[in-house]
Amino acid sequence: MEKLKFIDLFCGIGGFRQAMEEACREHGLLPDCVFSSDIDPACQFSYEENFGERPFGDITQANEKDIPDHDVLFAGFPCQPFSIIGQRKGFEDTRGTLFFDIARILKEKQPKAFILENVKQLVGHNKGQTLHVILHTLRELGYHVQYAVLNALDYGLPQKRERVLIVGHRQPVSFSFPPPKRPFKPLSEVLEKHVDKKRYVSDYILEKRQNKHQSAYQLSVWHENKSGNICSYPYSCALRSGASYNYLLVNGERRLTPREMFRLQGFPDSYKIVVSDSQARKQAGNAVPVHLVKAVILRLLPYVAKTMDMPPVMPDYALNLD
Repeated sequence: MEKLKFIDLFCGIGGFRQAMEEACREHGLLPDCVFSSDIDPACQFSYEENFGERPFGDITQANEKDIPDHDVLFAGFPCQPFSIIGQRKGFEDTRGTLFFDIARILKEKQPKAFILENVKQLVGHNKGQTLHVILHTLRELGYHVQYAVLNALDYGLPQKRERVLIVGHRQPVSFSFPPPKRPFKPLSEVLEKHVDKKRYVSDYILEKRQNKHQSAYQLSVWHENKSGNICSYPYSCALRSGASYNYLLVNGERRLTPREMFRLQGFPDSYKIVVSDSQARKQAGNAVPVHLVKAVILRLLPYVAKTMDMPPVMPDYALNLD
């Protein structure tokens, strides 16, 4: 069977790759990651330990001509300020930004499809002009492009994490984003049964939390915002790499363990956590939600498989994202 080749840019710890491999495995397709890239050494280490290859470093130093041919491009790219945004110069407006590195690879390699991921704030950045230029650039490169803001909570993960997904394909096909597939996995299936005492907050913090808030749920994750207001839900608010250590607390009592954070992002327990707690927290906070991008990949696979004369992929209404 012909392999479905893809590249994994700004790969982090491999959320896109995990999703792609799971999606292909479920439907008898053979995925083949021919290139990956991330500048963070700790992420490179985690990626290598789990996928058997060390990602290339700084993508700005990679010659697009040297990147192997591929069918699908994945990229969870950082959104840096677009200093000359608004002049509507299309492809030229993206020079000097990390998005340009995606654009130059697409221009050179012309894969059949791509999926890009970013924070939902990209939609409103600079009054919408940033996204306008990105979409215009991708369309100038010959792609049919759609975008949507999706929530990981709607695709089986007990984490409210909204992200913008941008999907492009070279041929005109009737692609649509996946509909919500609730209910999400309960916290009881995510939280560990036995947790080290070092995860628990001090008596001072515990009393301070409980004086401010009483949860309506037997099992919940408490969230404290920048104003000091506390709320709780039967799911987690978005993991953040740079948030306060006490930003999210299980039942207001303890911090999440690294394994719990990786589970909230959809990584299976077979995924090896090989870094320190602080690095694991950073990596989980920066990762793409596996179930969310997997749902989008599964909607795109029928088109890609058809263009490669691969076996038909199961229709989306029969998909199981658990």
